[in-house]
Amino acid sequence: MSKIKKIVEEKLKQAQRKIKKKTFSNDNRLPPGQTLTTKFPILDLGITPDIDISKWRLKIFGLVNQELNISYEDLKKYLQVQETSDFHCVTHWSKFDVQWGGVRARDVLNMAGINKLADYVTLHSYDDYTTNIPLKVLMDEDVIIAHQVFEEPLPPEHGGPVRLVIPKRYAWKSAKWLKAIEIHKGDRPGFWEVRGYNNNADPWAEERYSE
Repeated sequence: MSKIKKIVEEKLKQAQRKIKKKTFSNDNRLPPGQTLTTKFPILDLGITPDIDISKWRLKIFGLVNQELNISYEDLKKYLQVQETSDFHCVTHWSKFDVQWGGVRARDVLNMAGINKLADYVTLHSYDDYTTNIPLKVLMDEDVIIAHQVFEEPLPPEHGGPVRLVIPKRYAWKSAKWLKAIEIHKGDRPGFWEVRGYNNNADPWAEERYSE
């Protein structure tokens, strides 16, 4: 068995252990192959970085007109929104109606000013995790730089103090412990993408793993 398959199987076992109560639904909100849960399982690389919120910074750099270095207090000065969306994990569980609070990603990127050559983004996390996403996806209205969940400060186990949330993609694209957003030309697969996960990660197409 390959190393990536072992990692994937272990992540699936973790999810199954943590979903103590399952419900099943034919609701058309549930992507194929997913199981609806009322729990909120915690899956990551096994490292929860210890981030001093007073020292947390979000760097916006690359093909931008103005590089930004945003503090937690700076983030609170942007237009604050509440966005309720469904959350789909590649390990086959989904949670409906997760309420995130924060700032629309496009508001921050527009403040930096995006070069017309840019078409992709790399998300960097405080645990050195990376993932990639097309720029146009990050500019969707429902994509949130979140510092709250269910009207409470985002806890570390769910990516606090700040994470990204991209509802239209499997959750590994929604980088926890967000540290930087790098704007660039051309695609650059991230941590899971180079280890066998699908590059696009659309839950409705069941784009879980590479062929």
